[in-house]
Amino acid sequence: MVVTDLAQLLNTRAEDRRDPITTLEGWRRFVDDPPASFDLLPQEQWQALRDDERFSYDDARITYHSELAVVATSTVREVAKQGRLLTLLNRREISARRGMIISGPWTTGKSTAIKQLGRTHELMVRGRHPGQRERIPVVYVTTPPKGSPRKLAMEFARFLGLPSAKRSTNTTDIADAVCQILIEARCELVLVDEIHNLNLATVAGEDMSDHLKYFTEHLPATFIYAGINVEREGLFTGVRGKQIAGRCVLINTRPFPYQAEWKSLVATMEAELRLHRHTPGTLVELARYLHRRTGGMIGSLSHLIRASAITAILDGREAVSRELLDELPVDHAAESEGGDAA
Repeated sequence: MVVTDLAQLLNTRAEDRRDPITTLEGWRRFVDDPPASFDLLPQEQWQALRDDERFSYDDARITYHSELAVVATSTVREVAKQGRLLTLLNRREISARRGMIISGPWTTGKSTAIKQLGRTHELMVRGRHPGQRERIPVVYVTTPPKGSPRKLAMEFARFLGLPSAKRSTNTTDIADAVCQILIEARCELVLVDEIHNLNLATVAGEDMSDHLKYFTEHLPATFIYAGINVEREGLFTGVRGKQIAGRCVLINTRPFPYQAEWKSLVATMEAELRLHRHTPGTLVELARYLHRRTGGMIGSLSHLIRASAITAILDGREAVSRELLDELPVDHAAESEGGDAA
């Protein structure tokens, strides 16, 4: 393929904005999209690029580094294993279906894990029932902050693209319409992110919890929740909390310790870099430094490596070094956990 054709193709992808995955169209696009990939040009061909060609080529590489491939961490694998088992256990269950809660500190891979579970499940369903686009195997919603039963019901309605209901529309009517559609569409897995926004210490939180329970009882699906330190936020307290705890498997996510898996994560991410002057193994040698900088948080590590790669493209260094990494800030939480990286 000619350089200009390659650059034009990838630059078009860079400008192709995605819908949020809290909509059916956005979710299906997420499932359909192949993992990020990019092949570097040979060195001589890269150096011979005209300015306009180089701009398109670099812009495509920036887009590639902005997402990179998802790393199959132990958390992703455990969530996939338990999620698959739960969907099988619930297949013929009539009531009291079992669910799962993924809980842990920020940027420890909770949302990534449930999204990958949902993507894998939907691809399996598509494989069993090819061409049946009327099926909606997976729903992904986020718990609205300071929410109410109505706001929660509207999150499900928004995912399905249902027309916005008038204020006078009864919340139960919205929920019933959602449940009817999802039952007909053979929904099997419901992913509820940001569940820490559900505060059972408030009346609104109790009402929203009851309404979420309404969905679990009316939909023959497996519910998977993810949130920040939910067991510390009162989600398991009181009668409602004990009902949730009694029906859900709990998986805790944590910062990764500085052990073999951390080094493997760094090596995997480094192998995905597409830079013309980067020396392989540089980041692996900096694995301890990266652990101190990020506090062992997988989300912070991903951010730092992706940001450094994009910076290396923008300023022409084309390599990630300790010096470049030192220049870039990480999120405040990771910096606080990691302390001084000197």
